[in-house]
Amino acid sequence: METFRQQGDEDRTEMTDGTSTQTIPPARPTEPLPTSPSVPASTPTGPRSTPTGRAQTEGEALPAPRRTRVMTVANQKGGVGKTTTTVNVAAALATAGLRVLVLDLDPQGNASTALGIPHHAEVPSVYDVLADGTPMRDVVQSCPDVPNLLCAPATIDLAGAEIELVSLVAREMRLGRALTTYLRDEEDRGERIDYVLVDCPPSLGLLTINAFVAAEEVFIPIQCEYYALEGLSQLLKNIELIKAHLNPSLHVSTILLTMYDGRTRLSAQVAEEVRRHFGEQVIRSTVPRSVRISEAPSHGQTVMTYDPTSSGALSYAAAAVEIARHGAGEGGNR
Repeated sequence: METFRQQGDEDRTEMTDGTSTQTIPPARPTEPLPTSPSVPASTPTGPRSTPTGRAQTEGEALPAPRRTRVMTVANQKGGVGKTTTTVNVAAALATAGLRVLVLDLDPQGNASTALGIPHHAEVPSVYDVLADGTPMRDVVQSCPDVPNLLCAPATIDLAGAEIELVSLVAREMRLGRALTTYLRDEEDRGERIDYVLVDCPPSLGLLTINAFVAAEEVFIPIQCEYYALEGLSQLLKNIELIKAHLNPSLHVSTILLTMYDGRTRLSAQVAEEVRRHFGEQVIRSTVPRSVRISEAPSHGQTVMTYDPTSSGALSYAAAAVEIARHGAGEGGNR
């Protein structure tokens, strides 16, 4: 971590010290960053990843996993791209022919908005499943823009769910039991769900604990900035606690680097640090900063449908390819 503090000091422009003034030298043209030996040379970096993404995804049907993969997308730090990653990876998988269910556990309901799913107070939602025991099939809706993509929406009622869950029996297990029943019913109907992605709030409360207990895999988006690394150790400790006491099969399977800016040394250093510590768990594709990704939710869409040829859409599509190949036992590019 000290490396990043020192780098920040080196990059800072010399300013007036109160007694003398230094002339600020003219900005030098940005030089291309050398490829780090610990980061594969094929790693996409921002908009430059477009050709790679297109080559991997155009016209390609992704392999289905041997059984349903339930992945909780979690990071207690806000603004790292959890919801954006959830909806766009889900849309990319569904576009490639897989059946995908998104569970929106964030009271803000941003995942529901991005998928074009109504989530006002009167809509049956995940809150009803957790607090009242409503069957999940009664709250799941189809995404209007992407075939094969389903969503159990969140409403503002979820904001008070953690308080209401405190007094309930087996409060940590409620989401997992409802999901297991729903998945079994869908399989009996011959409509198996291939992937379940659970979008969590930026906290480690009962909603997130329910998500951890319901899943076998944790999918962590990490923003390519220094502060994003500071809370990661606490998240990993909490995952270990859940694994020890509530869900022995839980493990971190996937890490995605988001908001990557190939023009800065800091992004490259954060990426190198994460890859060094987590190895093959880190997806090779990186998601660049992209205006299109930010614009898409305001139109009630994912970037996959809003602008499928943008660098952000192609990066998420490439990430989906890696996730699907890894889940099908092909190893993918990981």
